[in-house]
Amino acid sequence: MKRYESLLNRDWQFAGPDGKDITVRLPHTWNNIDGQDGGNDYYRGTCSYSTTFEAPAFDPESECVYLEFDGVNATADITLNGNACCHHDGGYSTFRVDVTSLIQTENSLTVAVDNSVNDHVYPQKADFTFYGGIYRDVKILAVNRKHFDLDYYGSQGVKITPLVDGEDAKVTVESWSNAPEAETRVTILDAGGRAVAEGEGSNAVIVLHKPHRWDGMRDPYLYTAVVQLKEEGKVLDEVRQRFGVRSFHVDKDKGFFLNGRSYPLHGISRHQDRKQLGNALTKKEHDEDLKLIREIGANSIRLAHYQHSQYFYDRCDEMGFVVWAEIPYISEHMPGGRENTVSQMKELISQNYHHACIVCWGVSNEITISTKDKKDMLDNHHLLNDLCHKMDPTRLTTLACYAMCGPFNKSAHITDIVGWNLYLGWYVPGLFLNDLWINFFHLVYPKRSLCFSEYGCEGMPNLHSEHPRRGDHTEEYQAKYHEFMLRCFERHPYMWANYVWNMFDFAADARDQGGEPGMNHKGLVTFDRKVKKDSFYLYKAFWSREPFVHIAGKRMAERTGESTKVTVYTNQPYVKLYNNGKLVGQANADRTVVFTVPLEETNKIEAVAGKQRDSGVLRKVAVPNPDYKLKKNKKRKKSNWV
Repeated sequence: MKRYESLLNRDWQFAGPDGKDITVRLPHTWNNIDGQDGGNDYYRGTCSYSTTFEAPAFDPESECVYLEFDGVNATADITLNGNACCHHDGGYSTFRVDVTSLIQTENSLTVAVDNSVNDHVYPQKADFTFYGGIYRDVKILAVNRKHFDLDYYGSQGVKITPLVDGEDAKVTVESWSNAPEAETRVTILDAGGRAVAEGEGSNAVIVLHKPHRWDGMRDPYLYTAVVQLKEEGKVLDEVRQRFGVRSFHVDKDKGFFLNGRSYPLHGISRHQDRKQLGNALTKKEHDEDLKLIREIGANSIRLAHYQHSQYFYDRCDEMGFVVWAEIPYISEHMPGGRENTVSQMKELISQNYHHACIVCWGVSNEITISTKDKKDMLDNHHLLNDLCHKMDPTRLTTLACYAMCGPFNKSAHITDIVGWNLYLGWYVPGLFLNDLWINFFHLVYPKRSLCFSEYGCEGMPNLHSEHPRRGDHTEEYQAKYHEFMLRCFERHPYMWANYVWNMFDFAADARDQGGEPGMNHKGLVTFDRKVKKDSFYLYKAFWSREPFVHIAGKRMAERTGESTKVTVYTNQPYVKLYNNGKLVGQANADRTVVFTVPLEETNKIEAVAGKQRDSGVLRKVAVPNPDYKLKKNKKRKKSNWV
């Protein structure tokens, strides 16, 4: 039979922290407001969701029924028709429960969701909000009683391993079912839906002659494996999974390679939340994020710090992004959390093994921040690293080290490759220290492939300075910081990747460090996705091939003095700048060009680069000289200026 699948997202009764019942539609979180306003006081506890539904039409003698939950943060207890039937720890992965024996014509379903503080479910300590709720889809599935395994860590019971073999590829399709006597047939379809190869058995090895490669952003070509469980010619169950044929490796001296050629990874990091939505996103928000990421010319995404939506991984496959996927083993090693790190890693790999976009599994992030039992932590890391290699010998393992974790720390030398979260020039003075740190690590460990898994700087589009400095949260210092970092990475081409922290501003309710409480403003785009900061266009100048020109600093419309500096970003070879219709200057462009503009009372600035134009208006204003103010204050012991 063909699997029956239906969403159960409508008409849920939500009993929230205030004790009131309201009707909600999934996806939903109860922390979409209090988890974004600062104070570290958002509600962390247990809330309840309830709904009723009719059973799908199915034959209880030959078919069975599952409930599928795509994301419930962080612990879920499922009750159907008064019967407790499932407990799940881990807020970011898919899990299912077989309810065949409990299903009735009319059904009452209750989900108790708990995001409270505990010592055994990750994450518990991190710089982001742990939204509670059923924030992804809930589905009801009906399948033949003889079916591919739906009970192994939320997977589909199918594992596809394409390995390049000269000009060909060997595609191994493993499958697990509860009917070992049944026949398994595999058909591989090309992107146009045409059958190009076939195989049989639960461990079918199929040769694709001169396959069309999945080639990143250039050509993200995908095949589809149709895996059927058959008995006496009748199809009992069918799974369809897309996959891509590609090879990749990391060279200690030349960085990342895709399909045998150098492929520098220009990466960003992404959190899944949104203003007033929390992490209860729909496909619309996911697609908007991907469109913005593609616009700047990024070709790689670090999906931090947990398993993201299957839809997002699917779209990364389709668009050609190279992905770092990881579990939320973060900030603090909890001796009681070992089992949870293992189960979350098994879920991550089992559910995402087929995605062509994923090239590495992230074991942990900044785990040394507040870890007391270092021996147990290191042992847990070895366990996870070995687990990854056992479950998936085709991909690399990695982790992200805390800034204060020294290059000699044992935790930094467990995985295949490594990343560091460094904010030199932001939390620590001295942008030049980035070059020194990279050079030192490469000198001491020339065979160890390094990336910057995080680097960034707070920048708010409503804060400005003509003399930006570290710590001021201005849009101008953020742009200055990122220009240095982009040129720094060009000086070190052996780094296997680098990931901006972050593509988007995100909620961290414990934060109150300048700017808006409860927010991390390191994004290149604002939390509501409405404002692209100047740094966004800086990255576009370095990474994107889409012709454009952008005048930086337009939001700092009021300027002082007889002249001002105007910075232009472009990926075009030559740029001209005009003020009030008069040519100010022209120059060859190396992604950035700085012009000195004599100020008039009103200045209509226009940048022209080939066919691309951008414009803005600056106004000349007079303000007291701050040095004069200080002298007057000292002399008269009071301020005449406000």
